[in-house]
Amino acid sequence: MTMALSLFLALSLAYAGLTSLSLAMKRHHDQVMGRKLQPERVRFYRWPGWLLLGLSLLVTLTVWPLGLALFMAVSLVAVAGLPLVFLLPYRARLAGRLAVALPVLAMLSWSAAPLAIGG
Repeated sequence: MTMALSLFLALSLAYAGLTSLSLAMKRHHDQVMGRKLQPERVRFYRWPGWLLLGLSLLVTLTVWPLGLALFMAVSLVAVAGLPLVFLLPYRARLAGRLAVALPVLAMLSWSAAPLAIGG
C-alpha cells in the first residue's frame, strides 16, 4: 500500500469516525439526518465512531513506527475535523454523505492499488 493511499484511507476513516460521533449528539443528528435522535440509538453512533477512529490509527500503524503513527493519527483527526466543522452548520447533509462516500472510495482505491502496480 502506498503512503498516499494510506493517508487517504486514514483521513477518510477519521472523518467518518468524527461524523459518527457527531451524529450521537442531538443537534448534529437533527441537522444531518433530518429527524430526532432517539436516546436508545446514541450508542449505535458512538461505538462505530470510536471504531472508525481506531481503524484510522491502525492504518497509520501499518505505515509508520509507533511514535510517528500516533502523531499522524492525532494530526489526521484534527485535519478531518476541519471540514466537518465547516460543513455541519451550512451543508449538514453533505457532511453525512461524505462520511459514507469517502471511506468507500478510499477502500476501492486501496484495493485497486496492487492491480495498478502490477502485482
